Amino acid sequence: MRGYIVRRLLLNLVVVWIVATLVFLALRVLPGDYAAEQVALRFFTGVGDGRSADEALADARAELGLDKSIPEQYVRYISDLLSGDLGKSFVTRRSTVDEVGRALPYSLQLGVMTAVIAVLISLPVGVISAVRPGSLVDHLLRFVAIIGLAAPSFWIATMFTLLVLRFDFWRIDVVGTPGIWAEPLRSLELFVIPAVAGGLASGAILMRYIRSQLLEVLGHDYIRTARSKGLRERTVILRHAVKNALIPAITVLGFVILAVVNGSVILEAMFNIPGMGRAIVGAVQSRDFPMVQTLVVAIAVGVVTINLLIDMCYFYIDPRVSVSGSSA
Repeated sequence: MRGYIVRRLLLNLVVVWIVATLVFLALRVLPGDYAAEQVALRFFTGVGDGRSADEALADARAELGLDKSIPEQYVRYISDLLSGDLGKSFVTRRSTVDEVGRALPYSLQLGVMTAVIAVLISLPVGVISAVRPGSLVDHLLRFVAIIGLAAPSFWIATMFTLLVLRFDFWRIDVVGTPGIWAEPLRSLELFVIPAVAGGLASGAILMRYIRSQLLEVLGHDYIRTARSKGLRERTVILRHAVKNALIPAITVLGFVILAVVNGSVILEAMFNIPGMGRAIVGAVQSRDFPMVQTLVVAIAVGVVTINLLIDMCYFYIDPRVSVSGSSA
């Protein structure tokens, strides 16, 4: 197990380095220049200090570190990444690590709520669909799962928002996000709709996998043996079949996490949640290179870490799995 963890950690470092390099290059390829935009804005609003446009642009690029060649910028970027100091935001002039620290709790709350809802929906629905294959209930649940896969999370969130507002279930206040700890009830009122929308989309993925795994397990010999011993069908399903079907389903949680991360970008922007997703959208729109780079690297580190923890849990739950042969 120790050797496997070391190999995975090294592989994760390579993955994070590749992601960091790709986002660095992508930002330099995109058209536009933050320094030029800011200088143009100053001259347009009459805030110039007497310098010519060329002088102001050169000073602005030097201040932001954009006057260096791309290889020099990359070396400095990787050096800052290894030291844990990824510079300051072009817009706020605050440390990008501090900015991520402010946004992370909101994304974690939304992500945890979304994952919990996905599991609570997918587990019973997947089990019910598998124990009644081909029935009307099975077809109906699979149809709902297909809708959850096909419908964008922002559309589901919009429909839920219209429903809540139409029947006045509660007040959705997107002006001034409530603190997670200071105002937990108001925070839940704001987060519940995007969490349910994301949970339905992610739960559809997990539900279909649980159903397929459970159908496979129900055809094994030990299930027929348990039934032949006179065990109740409920005991056979819950104690033997579901337990073994969930072991491989754990690996799909990595895809669910990716779905949660992808969906949060749009959902946070829709509901004015100051999390990582909305921060990425704002940073890209303002050409804030250091902020985009820090956010993408932080998300990459989080995803590979969670996937590693899921794999470790998988090996712990099912000792029959060979660690040495599963590194692929």
